[in-house]
Amino acid sequence: MYENLLGQPAKISLTSDLLKGRFPGSVLFSGNDASGKLTAALETARILSCHEAVPRSFECTCPSCLRHKSLLSTNVVLCGPRDCFLEINAASDTFLRAYERHETFLDATRYLFLRSVRKLTMRFSDVLLEDDKNVNKIGAAVGNVNEMLETLDFPRPLPELEELTKLCTKIKEAALKLESDFLYDTIPVSQIRSMEKWARIKNDEGKKTVIIENADRMNESVRNALLKILEEPPSDTVFILLTSKRNAVMPTILSRVRTYNFMERQMHHQKDVITAVFHNPGFEGSLNDFLMNFLPTSPAVLKGNAKLFLQSVLQAQSPDMAGLIKECGGFNPRICLKIFLSALSENLRPLLYTQGGSEILSQVSQKTLECWNYVTSYNQNPQSALENLFRELLKLNMTNGNIFRCADL
Repeated sequence: MYENLLGQPAKISLTSDLLKGRFPGSVLFSGNDASGKLTAALETARILSCHEAVPRSFECTCPSCLRHKSLLSTNVVLCGPRDCFLEINAASDTFLRAYERHETFLDATRYLFLRSVRKLTMRFSDVLLEDDKNVNKIGAAVGNVNEMLETLDFPRPLPELEELTKLCTKIKEAALKLESDFLYDTIPVSQIRSMEKWARIKNDEGKKTVIIENADRMNESVRNALLKILEEPPSDTVFILLTSKRNAVMPTILSRVRTYNFMERQMHHQKDVITAVFHNPGFEGSLNDFLMNFLPTSPAVLKGNAKLFLQSVLQAQSPDMAGLIKECGGFNPRICLKIFLSALSENLRPLLYTQGGSEILSQVSQKTLECWNYVTSYNQNPQSALENLFRELLKLNMTNGNIFRCADL
């Protein structure tokens, strides 16, 4: 079990608790990004549904495990925000390279690509969308992606390289649009209520599993709705919450879950993941560095434009916003905007060493968060959101005696 969870000691306690029947109905996987929490959660769901008396490895061929391996099991509900684009892009690249070179591990890379896309589409299951106002639009978009994935799924033969490349490109484009247009940055309370109804329906085949990613990013109504079902969980449903910020999870929720801590993977373990999963043994750097290579706009360009943006604030001259956005690739996928906004705060970090600077930096962080929410939650276009952010930061700088000059921009 957990053979696909590389370089993570948490799998020892997880395996022990599952084999000894001590795995509780509600757990929290806590650890840094890219520490394998979602991989562990999906593998736990497979183990809990396995038809064998003693659950076998990831290579188990029982009908339930085969469905889990393809991320097609109806026993799992996955919700919560996530930036899926980079993994999908990296998986596509790995799959196409393996196909072109006739590698012996082609089937593994085929699964890798299918699973990377389904980690996105699973967040739009019928279970969760029951009361969503965009259910018809989302259903059509997900149906389009699933239809294309079917042509790549086992046991169908793969097309020729040129056709396969075009198909992967279409899938990536459709997945990016799905993520950009419909993936919420916080979990809607309607999804929690729909999930609760599903969780209470009696199941005849194995345990059902609810996986909630980024559980720290929930508003009060969502937290309260989740707390209600955690207080009285159905006997045949397991809840797995994931977070990289345990301190941001509501204490009453923490009191109802058992926490499994996921350590930050050491660099040699991250290299093992890049080699074993993405078959790129020559890459030097972290797993995050590797994935960032698949951004359409490099982090260096995004961070450079963030510095130019702040220089415009300092000089009280509005930047060429349309040109900035074009150079940043329209901030698509939205992780590009996240990198840009994070760089704004990082450039102003020297303010911490000035009188009153920590308060100013806190206000900057609040303004950048508002900008992010305008774009991701209220569908404001990036240009309008950044123009508003420019005005807010200009006012903040001028009100505080041109304090941004201390940041050495």
